[in-house]
Amino acid sequence: MFGSGNTIKLDKALFERVKRCAESGGYSSPQEFVVHVIERELEQIEDGASDEEIMSKLQGLGYIE
Repeated sequence: MFGSGNTIKLDKALFERVKRCAESGGYSSPQEFVVHVIERELEQIEDGASDEEIMSKLQGLGYIE
């Protein structure tokens, strides 16, 4: 899944939080946990939304200005 050269860098403290949550949540790896969380967030943002609605939601969440 991540072998195609795609990389996301996390600072050490955030990665430790990801590892801890992945372990307590029963995920097989931190990567599996991150993929699940991202997919869940994307579903919420994209759920029947136009590009304009997506931008509005991302702004409301503070991801973009």
